[in-house]
Amino acid sequence: MPKLIRITTVPISLKLLIAGQLKFMKEKGWEVIMVSADGREVAQVIKNEGVRHEVIPFSRKITPVQDLKCIALLVKLFKREKPDIVHTHTPKAGLLGMIAANLAGVKIRIHTLAGIPAMVAEGSKKGLLEHAEKWTYSNASEVWPNSQGLLDFVLQSGLCPASKLKLIGRGSSNGIDLEKFNRENLKENHLVAATMRILPGDQDFIILAVGRLVRDKGIEELVDAFLGSKIVNRSKLVLLGSFEQELNPLSSATIQTIQDHPRIVQIDWTDHVSHYLALADVLVHPSHREGFPNVLLEAGAMQVPVICSDIIGNRDLISQQKTGLIFPVRDAQVLKEALEFAFVKREKMTEYANNLYLEVVQNFERKRMHERIFNEYQRLIEQA
Repeated sequence: MPKLIRITTVPISLKLLIAGQLKFMKEKGWEVIMVSADGREVAQVIKNEGVRHEVIPFSRKITPVQDLKCIALLVKLFKREKPDIVHTHTPKAGLLGMIAANLAGVKIRIHTLAGIPAMVAEGSKKGLLEHAEKWTYSNASEVWPNSQGLLDFVLQSGLCPASKLKLIGRGSSNGIDLEKFNRENLKENHLVAATMRILPGDQDFIILAVGRLVRDKGIEELVDAFLGSKIVNRSKLVLLGSFEQELNPLSSATIQTIQDHPRIVQIDWTDHVSHYLALADVLVHPSHREGFPNVLLEAGAMQVPVICSDIIGNRDLISQQKTGLIFPVRDAQVLKEALEFAFVKREKMTEYANNLYLEVVQNFERKRMHERIFNEYQRLIEQA
C-alpha cells in the first residue's frame, strides 16, 4: 500500500485548498497522512477526509529558530512513517517540507505552487522570499504550478529548471465541486442567513469580494473604487473575509471605512460561500498576486459575472469581454469604471458569466482533477 503525506502550513488550507483529495486517495487504497500546524479546523478536516493528522508547529511568519525545529520534527516524522510521496502546498510548508523530505531520503517530493509572495514584496524581503522559493524547488523532485501563467513566470525568472515543472490539466490545485457550487443545491436556511447579514434593499446591486482582508488582495483600491463610483448609493459592497493585521495589513483608514460605511458589509469567513455568490450581482477579485484563484472557479460555477485584476492566475481563466472584465492591477479608477459598466450592462455581464460557466464545467470539475493527480502519483511511483 503506497503511503502519501500531504502538508500545508495551517489546517484551514487542508480544509479549503485540497478538500476531498485526501479522502479520494484513501479510497484508492493508499495510506494517507495530513500535516499542518494546530488549529480549530483540525477536527473538522479529520472528519471530512477520514485520515490521520499530525501537528507540526509551523508559523506563517519568518521565524528561523522555529523553522529549524519544524524541519527536525518533519525529518523525524518522515523517517518513522517512510512515505512514498511527500506533497506540500503553501509557501512555508513547501520550504520546510521539501528540505526535510530531501534530508530524510524521500524519493518523490512534490510541491504544488499556488502563488509566489515575492511577486509583491519589496526591498530585502523580496530577495529573501525569492531565495526561499529557489530552496523549495531545489529540494523538490517535481514542482506543480497551478496555472500556465505561474509556470511561465517561474521559468522566465530562472527559479526552477523546466525539467521539474508540470502543469496538471488546465490548472487549479483542486478543481471545483460542481455539486456544492450549484444554484439548484443551495439550502434555504443558509440563503436566509446570508440575506439577513447583507440586508440588501430591493434594488441594491450586490458587489461581492471573497478572501482575506489584506493589502495584496486589492481591498484598498476596491473600497476606493466603490466609494468613488456613481453607483455607491444603489449598491452594497460585501467583503466576505476576515481582517489579518499580522501580515500585509490594510491601512487604518481603510479598516475604519469598512467598519463605518453604511454601504459596506464585512463578514468573517463562512463555509457557505456559495450562498453569498447566489445573492451577488458581480464578483470582484482585485488581488495583486495569485496562482489560480479558486473564487473565480466558484463564481463561474455559480454563473456570477466576474471583474478581476490583470495578473497571473486571473488571466489563466478570465478572457477580457468574453468570460469577464479585467482591469489593470491596483488601478482604482479603471476598477470604478468596470463596476459602473457591470451595473449598467447587466445583459452583457450575464453573457460573460454564461461563457465562464461552460469553461469551468468542461475543464475544472473536481473529480477529474483528483483523477489527474492520482494518475501523476502512479506515474511517479512506477518511475521510482
